[in-house]
Amino acid sequence: MNSLKSAVRTRRIRSFAVRFAVLGAAVLVLGFVAFIWLLPSQEVVLNRNADGVVVLTGGTSRVADALELLATGHGKRLLITGVNPGTTTADIAHQAAGYSRILACCVDLDYSAINTLGNAVETRRWATDRGFSSLIIVTSAYHMPRALAEIAHQLPDVALIPYPVVSDRLRVEPWWSNGDTTRLVLSEYLKYLFAKVRMRFDSVAAEAREFRVSGARGTSTSTLRHALADDGA
Repeated sequence: MNSLKSAVRTRRIRSFAVRFAVLGAAVLVLGFVAFIWLLPSQEVVLNRNADGVVVLTGGTSRVADALELLATGHGKRLLITGVNPGTTTADIAHQAAGYSRILACCVDLDYSAINTLGNAVETRRWATDRGFSSLIIVTSAYHMPRALAEIAHQLPDVALIPYPVVSDRLRVEPWWSNGDTTRLVLSEYLKYLFAKVRMRFDSVAAEAREFRVSGARGTSTSTLRHALADDGA
C-alpha cells in the first residue's frame, strides 16, 4: 500500500515537473518573440533633445552616430563608455573626421566599464556629477533593451531616450537567415533575461536592507523615548 502511494506521488511530481518545464519553455519562446518583435529594423529620427548623450562602445557606427547627435545639438555633452584603455580622443578624431572640435570640448571617455552593467554604473556617475535629468542612449538595436534596463536601474529618475543603431546585417536580412545573427540575438535575449532577474534580486535585497535600517532606527528612537521617560519619572 505504501509503495502504491509512493508511486502515485512520484508520478504526480514528474507530471508537475513536465508541465512546469513546458510552461517555462513556452514563456521563454513567447518572450523571445516579443523581444524580436520590438527590435527596430530602421534607425529612429529623434524629435527631442536631452541633457546628455551616452554611447556604449561595441559597434562600428555607434560613436559616429553619437557624435552626430551631439553636433546637431541633441545634447550638451557626450559620454563614450567602455573605451579601450589604449584609445585616445585623438584616435577617435582620426576615425571620425570632422568632429575634432566637439571631441576636444564636449566629450568624456570612460575606460573602466567592461560590460553593460559597468556602462550603466559609469553612466550614473557621469550623469549625477553633471546634474543631468535626461539622456539619449546610443547602442546597437539588439543591445538596446538590456542597456536601457541596466541604466534605468541605476538612474530611475532620469529620462532615457533610446537611439538604436541598426546594423547593416539586420537591415538587409532577417535575423533567422544567418546563423551568426541568430546566435547573437538569442544570446542577447538570454543576457537581458538574466539582467532582469539579477536586478529584481538587487531590488529585493535593497528593500530588505532599508527595512532593517528603518527597524533599527525605530528601535533606537523607542529606546531613547523610554530612557527619557524614565529620567522624567
